[in-house]
Amino acid sequence: MNNSKIIFITAASRGFGRIWAEAALENGHKVIATARNVSALDGLKARYGEAVLPLQLDVTNRDEVFAVVAEGSRHFGGLDVVINVAGFSLYGMIEETTEREARTQLETNLFGPLWVTQAALPVMRSQRSGHIIQVSSIGGIITFPSLGMYHTSKWGLEAFSETLAQEVKDFGIKVTLIEPGIFETSKDENPPVQENRIAAYDSVRAELYRQFNIKKGNPHATTGLILRIIEEKAPPLRLFLGDMPYPLVIKQYEERLKTWSAWKDAAEAAG
Repeated sequence: MNNSKIIFITAASRGFGRIWAEAALENGHKVIATARNVSALDGLKARYGEAVLPLQLDVTNRDEVFAVVAEGSRHFGGLDVVINVAGFSLYGMIEETTEREARTQLETNLFGPLWVTQAALPVMRSQRSGHIIQVSSIGGIITFPSLGMYHTSKWGLEAFSETLAQEVKDFGIKVTLIEPGIFETSKDENPPVQENRIAAYDSVRAELYRQFNIKKGNPHATTGLILRIIEEKAPPLRLFLGDMPYPLVIKQYEERLKTWSAWKDAAEAAG
């Protein structure tokens, strides 16, 4: 295809990362596919040959991130799109969170995409073009109990990415935050659970599990939209995936506006 792009994808071994890598390759793009276990990418290499460059990457290692991004961009002669997929959800209450757990969550979900973004920007600035796609979440806009550190990481991702979009627009670089609802992306993987468990929160936990006992989205149904966003000349800053996010976000923002309005006079008098 004449408009073939060079796409860098983290966590390309499974879930959204694998599905989107395959879709991009099927549509004639070149893909720098990364994963912590590079052997998990053998199938991509066998099927797509020279169109894919599999590289081992731990996104929490900043030096390694810069080296891998540089290697990928040298190999294909540029870098058009970065898709930061790598991340995980830590379930547990704020009071239960250990220092190790908090740091691991933030190192992967927040600092990982930050390092990849920083590594890609010099290449994109020199080209005067590029598109950075950050996989956030409905949990980057609203919150649920038991996911406090996950929300912290995703709200941080949203904040630096929105700021970034303002900083790089004059270089021809676009930024998009993908905000999925709940999808079936890791059927065989149990989410990590915090080490400490305080029985007082069990009823809160049970209510969360009840809320999340819903039909999950089909990740394969997202490929058409992702491919469209990759090709879009004026992509959106934010994009929901699935039918879960919109009604929840509308309700949340209506409640926020109602509260701000009710306290408006008192707040302004305090200034």
